[in-house]
Amino acid sequence: MNNNVMEKIETASLDELRSVQLERMKKTLQHAYQNSAVYKKKFDEAGVHPDDFKSLDDLAKFPFTTKKDLRDNYPFGMFAVPQEQIVRVHASSGTTGQPTVVGYTQNDINVWSDVVARSLRAAGLSNKDTIQVSYGYGLFTGGLGAHYGVERLGATVIPMSGGQTERQAQLIHDFKPTAIMVTPSYCLNIIEALEQKFGTAKNCSIKTGVFGAEPWTNEMRKEIEERLGIDALDIYGLSEVMGPGVAMECLESKDGPTIWEDHFYPEIIHPETGEVLPDGELGELVFTTITKEGMPVIRYRTRDLTRLLPGTARPMRRMDKIVGRSDDMMIIRGVNVFPSQIEEQILHIPQLVPNYQIQICKEGHLDTLHIRAEMRKDISQTLVHQLEKQLKSQIKTMVGISVCVEILPEGSLPRSEGKAQRVFDIRKSA
Repeated sequence: MNNNVMEKIETASLDELRSVQLERMKKTLQHAYQNSAVYKKKFDEAGVHPDDFKSLDDLAKFPFTTKKDLRDNYPFGMFAVPQEQIVRVHASSGTTGQPTVVGYTQNDINVWSDVVARSLRAAGLSNKDTIQVSYGYGLFTGGLGAHYGVERLGATVIPMSGGQTERQAQLIHDFKPTAIMVTPSYCLNIIEALEQKFGTAKNCSIKTGVFGAEPWTNEMRKEIEERLGIDALDIYGLSEVMGPGVAMECLESKDGPTIWEDHFYPEIIHPETGEVLPDGELGELVFTTITKEGMPVIRYRTRDLTRLLPGTARPMRRMDKIVGRSDDMMIIRGVNVFPSQIEEQILHIPQLVPNYQIQICKEGHLDTLHIRAEMRKDISQTLVHQLEKQLKSQIKTMVGISVCVEILPEGSLPRSEGKAQRVFDIRKSA
């Protein structure tokens, strides 16, 4: 494939796309039923058979897959091919319990490399670019997923991995990459290191950033774009479905990631009832892989809350910014609060840096939030009280609850080297 030219499917009509999806979905449901004991049992218990699938709407008859299914069948119970056909395994970080394991055939790795290359091309990158991959390498899908995609594009890869922030900054200065792939929270640490070392991050060689692995707000995008002088684009993926490259924001529109629907079929469901919602409505994102051999997933519940929007730069549908996860939603005194809402308010205040912690505490019988944020170095200490009041009032207006706010000097809170952990529930330990 010529990696600098769009693939046919990216400009296909919706009818052509739907017919490809129907064909691939039929094959996937058959493959899962015949080769995975887990899916055979799930389908039989739900009283459905792959032959019942005649149109894309029929997918709603099939049962969901959840993280629990993957954990219950740890490590390799979800694989749908013999072990000798699996060429690689990855696993999620397991921060919320037992890790989930994913297996890939050689064909799966090829498809994954293709969709990441396609994503990078959608970001305006080509084989002329040099791309620093600062996602962690190893069992986490980010590093190797990005790496193989860069190579498939024919670009030069700098396999830096996460961590060693000083060295990240030095290599950007020395190797002059034109793009970086990294989590948005860790990019801010690299920007800090560049600013400390070279006075500014704006003049460096990077022109494009491809950011994924955690939700981030438009305020965070603005902050990164201004301080690094780049276009910041959103790549979406999750290990259970493939890894990075399930969806990608296109440079020309910058209006949310386009889902590569010829490989990953999206639905939005009501998080409580499981009912399929029409495009445009907010709910939980569900994916069915339609080209994956090693470990197909049928109607996988991602827990990410978003909406499906019509295509713009491509005919395929887009996903809106993720407003949160149904499992990272904090319910404080009956009000639903997402970390992204707090982040947005912090980023509205120019004197604060976008590094923060949210602690869920108990005061008497009531749950309460304690927000710790940092003030930029060049801001006078005398403003601390004023900034605390301002942030408190903004959060109250936006979210509807009163919170405690503590403003600390820049550098007081730990920095992440991958996905940032923002929320700490200290009710249990108190």
